[in-house]
Amino acid sequence: MKSGTATDRLSRSTGNQWLSPISPWLVMLIGALALPILHPNVYHLDVLTTALLYALLALGLNIIVGLTGLLHLGYAAFFAIGAYTYGLMNLHWGCPFWVGWIPAGIVAGIAGACLGLPALRVRGDYLAIVTLGFGEIVRIGVTNLDRWTGGPNGLIGVAHPHLWVPGIGDWDFGVESAPYYYLVCLTTAVVAAVCVRLSRSRIGRAWIAIREDEVAAACAGVPVLQLKLLAQACGGAIAGVAGAIFAAKQGAITPDSFDFILSVMILAMVVLGGLGSIRGAIVGALVLGCLPEVLRGFDRFRMLVFGAAMILVIRLRPHGLFGGFERRIRITPHAQPATPSGRA
Repeated sequence: MKSGTATDRLSRSTGNQWLSPISPWLVMLIGALALPILHPNVYHLDVLTTALLYALLALGLNIIVGLTGLLHLGYAAFFAIGAYTYGLMNLHWGCPFWVGWIPAGIVAGIAGACLGLPALRVRGDYLAIVTLGFGEIVRIGVTNLDRWTGGPNGLIGVAHPHLWVPGIGDWDFGVESAPYYYLVCLTTAVVAAVCVRLSRSRIGRAWIAIREDEVAAACAGVPVLQLKLLAQACGGAIAGVAGAIFAAKQGAITPDSFDFILSVMILAMVVLGGLGSIRGAIVGALVLGCLPEVLRGFDRFRMLVFGAAMILVIRLRPHGLFGGFERRIRITPHAQPATPSGRA
């Protein structure tokens, strides 16, 4: 007799399938948290903090572009809205960071939904042009509103996060690299876990249906416009939280930090990792965030090698680093019941 039934074998295989992707990422998270202790290099921690901040932005854009299939070329605008929201609240009302990141995410999410109301009625290249214009409107707006945003000089003197530690008292993060590294690392891990749960929910499957065929999804009863607005709001909220962290870390924000090049870089990170892939967005952001610093020794050929590496990866992996794995559907075959010999 064979040990166990087909149902038991199927449940065991399903359990292993759920556990297998979690364990390596849990080990990587523990290793990332232990990195400042094992390798306390300020420069390396600062580079990794910036790359993880890019990963946070890539996770938000992945909801809009990767899961829902909406081409967005002005994503840096949400990043700017979150940064300026926290900066203005901190400078004018003394709002601390641990409270200010909440309205920063909410305001950026509302801005994403408001952009979606007129913009999501167009598709393809027209949508890309509309979002590009939105990004430039926000950047030029914060540049010209001198009375509130400081104009080209930006906002200066934004407070760093404070944390009360037993035995130490009020601890200011200041300009240290390790506290911001831990903050961005934990925030990225939490947002990635939420994105994974969201992508596996009914809303996530509806987003994927809209991405694959919007007309067929609408005929199946999927509320296309409402879910597009939700995707815009979720992506904008994540960028707003990243903007608040950026403003708190820098202590000063200027319009030059939110230009069109940043939007293109975040989109390149999502495409490089694989559209719709959560792990791909993180890995793509880490690769494109750290690769220019790795190639800094080749000053004259750095951008040439950087561009050639991107072309090579896209040529070898057309769907991105993890796009092919995310699109592959794993089917566990059911065991066929044993039939007595001599019977059909």
